[in-house]
Amino acid sequence: MLRAAAGRAADRLARAEHAPLPEMQARVDRILDLVGRVAAGVDAATIDQLERFEQDEPATTVVPRHHIDCLRSEFLTELEKPTPNYNGSENGGGGGPAISAAELVATLAAMERVGGELAFGRRSDFIDRLSSPGALEAVIEVAHDMRSPLASILFLVDTIHRGQSGPTTAVQNRQLGLIYGAALGLSNMACDVIDAVRGHRLIDGQPEPFSIEELISAVCAVVHPVGEEKGLPIHVVLPTVDGRLGYPTAISRVLLNLSSNALRYTEKGSVTIGCTEMANDVIEFWIKDTGSGIPDTVLSMLYSGFRPASNGLRFSSAGLGLAICRSLLEAMSSELEVETSPEHGTRFSFRLTLPTA
Repeated sequence: MLRAAAGRAADRLARAEHAPLPEMQARVDRILDLVGRVAAGVDAATIDQLERFEQDEPATTVVPRHHIDCLRSEFLTELEKPTPNYNGSENGGGGGPAISAAELVATLAAMERVGGELAFGRRSDFIDRLSSPGALEAVIEVAHDMRSPLASILFLVDTIHRGQSGPTTAVQNRQLGLIYGAALGLSNMACDVIDAVRGHRLIDGQPEPFSIEELISAVCAVVHPVGEEKGLPIHVVLPTVDGRLGYPTAISRVLLNLSSNALRYTEKGSVTIGCTEMANDVIEFWIKDTGSGIPDTVLSMLYSGFRPASNGLRFSSAGLGLAICRSLLEAMSSELEVETSPEHGTRFSFRLTLPTA
């Protein structure tokens, strides 16, 4: 599994960094070696003495963090594939004999350790950075490190909840739902901190082809356990023409933020993630919930960024979520609109010009 994931990770990184594939494969293979040593119990002092990617490279940059993140992403994707069972049949979800629960936890923990200790440097280096002009970037990297293990928690909780590790009781399912909701909230918060500073990077470069159905399905897959735990169905409305040109990562980020918060503030009814075709390649995305609506006194403060936690507003207490959505949409020449009432809930929407791919 790790070897297959490493091959895809190397290909992705080579294309993203315009590097020769053999060179990138060698770098990823070195990361695999480090992860294997850590998973086997090699202590940090020994790891610190391992040869570096380049002889003159400082010890604080032994492993590029985004390389670890890419490998982890591909590894989690590999786990979801069907694997041969003992009797020759296929077992979905990667839950066959290829890797045990203990091995899975050890591997993910090793990736975190390699991506944390070896990519970020020693603790004293971090403390020095917090007191330097680069303190903001240091905080951003901490948020980045939070997001990675939270993604692993979300994956593992969802896997257990779907019965991949054996049957669970109703009480356990309830507890898993609560864990998933809490981890998703923390993950969104980490993403908000990162995107507040680096969100513009999601819209760098040229528009790329993507599938609206796949994009919305991916968002639904992330928030579905939260809806299931609260007994809220998530409905989907898709356009007639699926393939479009745009910035799928930024669009997904906005939809994930809006849908997760719609579920958080809806106690009964449902949440709908929709996409409607308008004229001249204009697509409207919208999130509709059946919650209690947003008071008029709050509407004027929705986009104010940081704000006191005591005002009881939707989204994070710092107010970053909605401000980031608006910032990303402005970069795509759009704006976020809201319709709300106590009787009909809340509907957030935005329109984008997305040519047919």
